Amino acid sequence: MKRRVFLQAGLAAGLAAGLPGCRFDGRSLFRPDIRIARPGMDTGHALRDRRALPPPGQPVSGEIRTEVAILGSGIAGLTAGWRLAREGFGDFVLVTGPEPFGNAAASRFGDVPCPTGAHYLPLPTAASIHVRTLLSEMKLADDAFAAAPDYDESALVHAPESRLWINGRWQEGVQPHHGIPPSEIAEQQRFYAYTESLKHHLGRDGRRLFEIPLALSSRDAEWRALDAENFAHWLARNGYTAPSLLWYLDYCCRDDFGTGLAHTSAWAGLHYFASRTGRARNGDDAAVLTWADGLNTPARHLLAAVTPQRTLAGSVVRVRERRDHVEALVWQNGRLIRIRARCAVIAMPLFVAGRVVEGLAGDGFDPSIHTPEHAPWLVANFAMDHFPSEKTGETLAWDNVVYQGKGLGYVVATHQLIRAARPERTVFTAYHALADGEPRDVRRWLAGASADELYDLAASDLAEVYGWKLARNAGAVEITLRGHAMPSPRPGFLGNAGTQALAAADGRLLFAHSDLSGYSVFEEAAWWGWRAAGRLLGT
Repeated sequence: MKRRVFLQAGLAAGLAAGLPGCRFDGRSLFRPDIRIARPGMDTGHALRDRRALPPPGQPVSGEIRTEVAILGSGIAGLTAGWRLAREGFGDFVLVTGPEPFGNAAASRFGDVPCPTGAHYLPLPTAASIHVRTLLSEMKLADDAFAAAPDYDESALVHAPESRLWINGRWQEGVQPHHGIPPSEIAEQQRFYAYTESLKHHLGRDGRRLFEIPLALSSRDAEWRALDAENFAHWLARNGYTAPSLLWYLDYCCRDDFGTGLAHTSAWAGLHYFASRTGRARNGDDAAVLTWADGLNTPARHLLAAVTPQRTLAGSVVRVRERRDHVEALVWQNGRLIRIRARCAVIAMPLFVAGRVVEGLAGDGFDPSIHTPEHAPWLVANFAMDHFPSEKTGETLAWDNVVYQGKGLGYVVATHQLIRAARPERTVFTAYHALADGEPRDVRRWLAGASADELYDLAASDLAEVYGWKLARNAGAVEITLRGHAMPSPRPGFLGNAGTQALAAADGRLLFAHSDLSGYSVFEEAAWWGWRAAGRLLGT
């Protein structure tokens, strides 16, 4: 008998005997098999510590000559390659970096795919032409450019979409209302009514105050001044004090930005709520698009346009701008490959670009002061041999959140399967934005934490809901640590002169990454890749 099966049998026997207080608490012996993934950490730490990479004297094994080098295969880099290819430009090479797909990466347990990064795409705004073009090409909408497209039911999240564990039971939706006093509900409604009104408000320049992509938002100085204030202060100043509302807003900030209210720009906090204006004819406005493997599905579509012949596996370790070309050195399994390109799209995080791209200070970006703070995250995939039983009358949702929990809840990989009976196995993906400490300290803890410590944190929300049932049903867990998961829009992020300089660059080096927006979502990353490709194409 396998050890895990034996332990579960012992637990069942103990329960049958009526042992008091026998409950899974995240620290017991009843653990599934645990795998820990740290994508990009070894390469990143070598660059950070300025260890020799490549080693001194390492010869160049080969050289690739191309018109365009796209350095990075996250959503920005993939979008740049996709747009070039779809518009007939083929003389480019895309370097994958240490983790292909970046924050849109995925994993698999048997026949069940699951995300190890972002897991949904909000309905695109009218201004998000780049996203609508992609969804049209993927045949996910009948008319992707309509005001309210009819989206493919396999991608448009279906009911039950979300629920919140609060006061010992589930309620529909994530905004707290079960057991919440009427005065707090009224305050919640006041905030939502205010942000709803902002969706239709224009600045003095005629632009929407809060737009996606962020670069198209109004530059009205009166409203941009909110960026100097943190969101917690703005809320208090405007009379928003209800604990249930503050918890929900903090949850939203941690979800999209990796930071709590006190470390989030007030402008960014309002942007979260006032910028989303996408609509669906066959769904409500709060619906999202999702897949079993999260954003890896659209990412794989982007990569398919690039083709393997234009893809180079490896990590960029040095980029130099020459008089008439750009030289990039790529480290690939002990080999050093040189790329000589007319120009390059720098589609990597700025904390990496600051260490591999020579001369950034001359372009107006000083890595020591202009690099955005990046939030650490933990993503854990629990392979469930069986679905845990729910209480009578309760139904598992796609997104399941614990009120005042340590994490951001968990999503269900098989939720979108349209079939008569649900499968026997599934994967629950739990998310944790590690926002309670200074990012540097949290990264240090992540680097040294044991598998048991990481599991205790990863399982905290699931254990709160299911207790010992989690041990009975979870056969394995894969924990992915992202020490620099996303840039955080802290107060003052809109005035970052360094990122503004890189965004405006129009020479041999073009920059394309969500770091330029100041926060990491699909639409923002894709926007910069779309824009860089447009500059290369002269459109």
